[in-house]
Amino acid sequence: MRIDILTLFPESVDAMLNVSILGRAQERGYIAIQTHQIREYTTNKQMQVDDYPYGGGRGAVMQADPLFRCWYHVISTFGPGRTIFLSPCGRVFTQSVARELKERYSHLILVCGHYEGVDQRFLDECVDEEISMGDFVLTGGEIPAMAVCDAVCRMVPGVLPDEECFTEESHWNGLLEYPQYSRPAAWHGREVPPILVSGDHAKVAAWRKKESYKRTMLRRPDLFARFDESQLTSKADRKVLQQAKAELAAGQTDPTPE
Repeated sequence: MRIDILTLFPESVDAMLNVSILGRAQERGYIAIQTHQIREYTTNKQMQVDDYPYGGGRGAVMQADPLFRCWYHVISTFGPGRTIFLSPCGRVFTQSVARELKERYSHLILVCGHYEGVDQRFLDECVDEEISMGDFVLTGGEIPAMAVCDAVCRMVPGVLPDEECFTEESHWNGLLEYPQYSRPAAWHGREVPPILVSGDHAKVAAWRKKESYKRTMLRRPDLFARFDESQLTSKADRKVLQQAKAELAAGQTDPTPE
């Protein structure tokens, strides 16, 4: 997986994506992430990348030509890729979108906007799609670009130690993740649910499924409304779901042992 990021602030992006898990994954060759300073592709001494909008209005708009020159350098050097503009006008980024990008494309080109927006002509000519982090607006596209990078790259084989590191987490199967605990067994008068120290792996697995159902139903009923219960093909799985619903109906929301 290769990801190229077109940005006015490469230092801030590099500081985040070149450390920890993604930094080690790049060192080992599992992924490649490279930032490109848009200002280096201007044709004026001031390295200007923005100008007043046609039609009037406040602020400035990023010009098409510097963006195009930067984008063209990337595709000429590293080959074509799926070009994405991070924008509040795009489809909302979700775990399923991250999976789609990882499975369908080996090269992503992320364009970070700033100011009041980007000249629409660049978007029409070079961008394949727009992606949004949600129904809110940020000062630039760098934070969304880093989020896309992190979400997509962590699923690339070798980046994380095991596939279960992401398949067991929230949103992978349309549910929220179960609660997690670590040592010590008692902390500030709060005990770890006894089932987790029982050594019975089957009961632990069932407890985790039940708590995942309960957490999703309680915190994200919109997600659970889209959960396809018909995928539960075993009697044991259907029983766990019914237990979760019964406990919530009885007002039992905190994690408890079987």
